[in-house]
Amino acid sequence: MIYSNETAAKTAQHLLQINAIKLSPENPFTWASGWKSPIYCDNRLALSYPQVRDFLAESLAEQVEKLYGKKVTIAGVATGAIGIGMLVAQKLDLPFIYVRPEPKKHGRQNQIEGHAPAGVPIVVIEDLISTGKSSLNAVDAIQAQGHEVLGMLALFSYGFTVAEENFNAKNIALHTLSNYEHLLDFANKNNAIADNQMTTLSTWRQDPANWSPQ
Repeated sequence: MIYSNETAAKTAQHLLQINAIKLSPENPFTWASGWKSPIYCDNRLALSYPQVRDFLAESLAEQVEKLYGKKVTIAGVATGAIGIGMLVAQKLDLPFIYVRPEPKKHGRQNQIEGHAPAGVPIVVIEDLISTGKSSLNAVDAIQAQGHEVLGMLALFSYGFTVAEENFNAKNIALHTLSNYEHLLDFANKNNAIADNQMTTLSTWRQDPANWSPQ
């Protein structure tokens, strides 16, 4: 679920303008999974732009407070959401932790860094949702430590069916500032993509694992 149509459009605008989201239907990117994709998203770039990062952090903070109140701990998913998660926690004056993909191999072998007060529920912040697998891995790690996870908020989601299924299976609510649908709508209205590119971008999301450029 998105925060609001206005926020979704403005988020898409910001991410496109700073090239955090790049559209390249003719020369697709290759993801770590091996999938071919006409879009690449690196929302960490937003941290380098003060006005953009403030808008994103403020929007997420407003949503956290509206949905869950302020008696929570904020958790960022490493590494992409550490920065934005910490900014959200700072705006709300809340504790902050972050979750590694796996425990460290040395020292205390922590997977969760920081102190999460006992009995205080946790809201997870993510920068990007694709299949949801790595994001939900962070949820599993938090829950394994005995903490309650109220939900997850993310900057952007590709809107894959598999992600929806994965979040539903874990019974974790997902809210995002923007998503693929709003991105294409904004790009189309502002002549950022041609009609034939729109067709390619729309087709890709229907079956991203098996898509290949024509």
